[in-house]
Amino acid sequence: MKNIWIIAAGVILLFGDRAVGQTPSASQAEQQVVIDFAGRLAGKPFACGSQYEGVGISKTLVNPQDLRFFVSNVQVLRADGTAVPVALDQDGIWQYKSVALIDLEDGTGACRNGNSGTHRTVKGNVPSGTYVGLRFTVGVPAELDHIDPTQAASPLNMTAMFWNWQFGYKFIRAEVAAVVAADGKTNSAKDSTNNDHSTKAKSGEMRSAGFPVHIGSTGCAGPGFTSPPISACKNANLVQVDFPKFDAAKDIVIFDLDKLLAESDITTNTPDTPPGCMSGESDPDCVPVMKALGLVFRGVTPPRQVVFYAEPKP
Repeated sequence: MKNIWIIAAGVILLFGDRAVGQTPSASQAEQQVVIDFAGRLAGKPFACGSQYEGVGISKTLVNPQDLRFFVSNVQVLRADGTAVPVALDQDGIWQYKSVALIDLEDGTGACRNGNSGTHRTVKGNVPSGTYVGLRFTVGVPAELDHIDPTQAASPLNMTAMFWNWQFGYKFIRAEVAAVVAADGKTNSAKDSTNNDHSTKAKSGEMRSAGFPVHIGSTGCAGPGFTSPPISACKNANLVQVDFPKFDAAKDIVIFDLDKLLAESDITTNTPDTPPGCMSGESDPDCVPVMKALGLVFRGVTPPRQVVFYAEPKP
């Protein structure tokens, strides 16, 4: 899948007190918005084929396997707090209606379930004006979440981002795998068999089954396990992200896997549960993950999400 680059001439983008570009006339009714995203792991840019040290409470050496997520209901904020919806470009591949797929994996290295195409931006238009902040939802809105992906428009036809049960999408697909030696020992700082506590991989290394994080709606009652729900899902699991200050010309949105997995032990899995966290309320391994995403889980409302944040572009 190839990226599509859209070059828009003669448009103006105002964020904060800064104007980017120039309009051919003062009567320009709209301006383009381009929001950049990036992944981070162990304090470094996310990249398939790389290895990262010190991940999770086990301080484990890992191989990244996937990092994709849906963004919807994108809004820019005026200085008075007014939220203005961004009309997304309908590019036929990455953006459809109010939903965009951010794909930060490229199918190389351990990202074997991915593809070569990447998509790191959300593009759209808003009325001309000055905007100082950004707001968006991570996930697919309910009216699009339970449709047949074989009949859906791209990117909602990407089956890697879809669960068969209850006809629902994986809002977030973030996966890492602990690096283990041929003897089955994990390479982690807490491994007492590793005398120098090194996180470097030993000879004959291989990947474990991994620690996948797949976030989507749960508690969706329907006539069958693979049928769409007949009423609203109990747990929408939509992550709300709000940046009161955000300058699209200067800032970038970070998805930080360190913060997502900070309180997880990726070398272990609770017996008789799916690997990693698949959003199930009965899975203890989801408790720290949902906390990091700011999602209500098992009736507990955590602080606001910490996985997504904004910082100046490099």
